[in-house]
This record gives sequence, structure tokens and C-alpha cells, in this order.
Amino acid sequence: MALEETPQSALTENGSRPRPDPRTRGRGVRGRDPERRRTILDAADRVIQRDGPDASMVAIAAEARISKPILYRHFGDKGGLYRALAKRHVDPLIERIRAELHQHTEFEVRARATVGAYLSMISQNLNLYRFLMDRATSEDSRTRSDLGLMVRRLGDELAEQLVTERDFTSRSRSQIVAHAVVGMVQAAGEWWLEHPQVSEEEIIDDLTDAVVGAIRQSES
Repeated sequence: MALEETPQSALTENGSRPRPDPRTRGRGVRGRDPERRRTILDAADRVIQRDGPDASMVAIAAEARISKPILYRHFGDKGGLYRALAKRHVDPLIERIRAELHQHTEFEVRARATVGAYLSMISQNLNLYRFLMDRATSEDSRTRSDLGLMVRRLGDELAEQLVTERDFTSRSRSQIVAHAVVGMVQAAGEWWLEHPQVSEEEIIDDLTDAVVGAIRQSES
């Protein structure tokens, strides 16, 4: 296994490690080489896709050809790695959902596209989804908080759309309905992952009907 070491060129003349520059003190893991972090995250992706929620830090480090202490040096601790993975994968998912939500088409069409985008992404990346939503959120409170905040922001955007595009005159009502709908989609997606006999087309159709129906019944 090839481990990261301090190169000879980085040692002082007497062979000792150079003293850290006080100007860089406090920068933390964000000051690490972004290309190296990206390589480690690529390795983590491969291990998680293979092992799912049981993927270990030792296996991830081995895949990246580094030691576990070096892995933690780049991310601070395993929570730092969890948050980096969440940002890497959940941010694009949220952006895709947001893009579908803001398309210039009928609301019902956008609802189906949004539901479909979410369900397709989690089904195609099942092990990664399980790792982040089950393992990472249970072991790291900051990851749980970050993911929860992303979902709440999506609910806030939907609530704003209900006010501007639908017959919602009460902002508090739009917030309640929007967050309930987002939670419903998330919960239904979790259920579907445990029931693979239900086709993707079937759950998209039925869940879209449930979302649109809930919004229509709540309009004032």
C-alpha cells in the first residue's frame, strides 16, 4: 500500500520536518489539496457503491492507497468525509429537482418531473443513498443537520411557488402544505426502495397524483 509521506524535498537540511507556517494555522482541512481530496472521494464512491452502508473507513483508505490517519488528515474525521460526500452528491440532486420545479410548464407536469427526478436518482444510487441517509446521518449530527436543511430549503421554495402560482393566500398554509408534500415524497421513496416489485413508472404516477391532489385540496 502506498502511503502519503513527507517528500525528501520538503525536509529541512538536518532531515527534520519543517515547522508549520503560523500564517496557515487554523485553515483546517479546507486548506488541503482539492485534487487529492477529489481522488479520495472518488475512492469512497467506489467502496460505497460496492459495500453500501457497511463501507468502512479502512476500506476507503485502502482504495485511495492511503492510511486511515491520512484520510482523516484530509477531512478532519469521518464526519468531515460524510459531509463532503453529502455535498458532492446531494447538492446536484437538489439542483436537478429545483430545475424541474422551476420549468416553464404546467404545474402538474413539473410535479411529475420533480418526483421522477428524485426517485430515479435514489434508485440508481441505492448504496450511496443508504450510506448517506442511514449511516452518515446517524453517526454525524452535522451531516444530519446539513441534509435536513437542504430538504427544508426545497420545501420553502415549493411554498413560495404555491403562493405565486397557485391559489394559496396564506403563506403559513403554503409552508405547511409544501413541507408535508416534500416529506411525503421522501417517505414514499424510502418505502419504494424496500418494494422493488413496484415499477418506477407506477410509483411516479401514483405519487404524482398524491402530490397534485394534496395541493389542490389545500388551495384556498
